[in-house]
Amino acid sequence: MKQLGFGFNLSTKKTRKREFLEEMEHVVPWGVLVQVVDPYYSKAKTGRPPFPVETMLRIHYLQQWFGLSDPAMEEALHDVPLYREFARLDGATERLPDETTILRFRHLLEKHNLAVDMLRVVNDLLGYKGLMLRSGTAVDATLIAAPSSTKNIEGERDPEMKQSKKGNNYYFGMKAHIGVDMASGLVHTVVTTPGNVSDINMAGALLHGDEEVAFGDAGYQGVHKRPEAAGPTWHVAMRPGKRRLLNPFIEPDFIAERAEKMKASIRAKVEHPFRVLKRQFGFTKVRYRGLFKNTGQIVTLFALANLWMARKQLLETRG
Repeated sequence: MKQLGFGFNLSTKKTRKREFLEEMEHVVPWGVLVQVVDPYYSKAKTGRPPFPVETMLRIHYLQQWFGLSDPAMEEALHDVPLYREFARLDGATERLPDETTILRFRHLLEKHNLAVDMLRVVNDLLGYKGLMLRSGTAVDATLIAAPSSTKNIEGERDPEMKQSKKGNNYYFGMKAHIGVDMASGLVHTVVTTPGNVSDINMAGALLHGDEEVAFGDAGYQGVHKRPEAAGPTWHVAMRPGKRRLLNPFIEPDFIAERAEKMKASIRAKVEHPFRVLKRQFGFTKVRYRGLFKNTGQIVTLFALANLWMARKQLLETRG
């Protein structure tokens, strides 16, 4: 990425945001992702020429990384030179996309379910680089909050979001269920449901079919009995209450405790993508109404999270 400024650069400090965008500039497979979107992109022959697909894709990813709405993204393009540079809109006479243009591009991706294709393309790249071995899968789910306010046109909460209980607390929203590669912790499958759907009900949908073993927490107890989850050998965590009763001075209980620790160390990798979404990208609450639109955003975020988690290996192979 070239230096900013009007022919000179007064700043010598490279900010964390600039470092982040420089890394993503090199690890995102822009050319292949453009080919995914291009067949569906408008090629109007009259009026103002449309913005390049890659430019709109870069703007869309900026929205995901920094949690910007469509109006906020339009304003950020005017206010932040770094964003214009990343989107390749840094020319002095360049026009900038307005919020309607940004909205229409997002609707295009949603209409043709292109987020799923983008995740597949990213995973194909990671598999080609030898970063996804596909011999084992760890599964888990996370709750994503939705606004519970009824101050809207319908006067009610989002009907597709549901309430669920975790511990002693109640949450209103949806769940993101993921299956990750046991070796690398990279996400290969994403499924979303209302918040009241049990984790075990989605276990079979999170398998890609080639794994030999699968890992899950105590919420997946009994998953091996379900026909849709048959195939791999399941290693599910012991229920906490039962584990607390283990006596470390009795050999069978001591061995069982060590086995639980070993399973937990493998299963912990499924938490890494959730951390990237909620801490690195700041995605803690749904932005849209309904599961469909939010699913598109979540799948896109997990595709970008895979690239973020594998960025060091990708940069090394690129170098």
